[in-house]
Amino acid sequence: MGAFNIGIEIIGWAAAAIILASYILLSLGKLEPRGYLYQWMNVVGAAGFVINSGYNGALPSAGLNVIWAAMGIFTLWSVWRARAAARAATP
Repeated sequence: MGAFNIGIEIIGWAAAAIILASYILLSLGKLEPRGYLYQWMNVVGAAGFVINSGYNGALPSAGLNVIWAAMGIFTLWSVWRARAAARAATP
């Protein structure tokens, strides 16, 4: 196994660890579901899975994780907009 393949595997395992950590922290009440950290952990983890599963030819997994990352980005955007609107409405 070459260095490139090892790098792809490291990305996959890191992605799994990030998504698992985000779920554990959410379940323990340490993260908020619409919080920036939880959403960024999911976006980064999903991106890692896209790289790993896409490289390994697991296209259904890659497709699912593209959607997962897009959902996280959309949630980050909607939370940012809601917080900006709340700040603007506060005198």
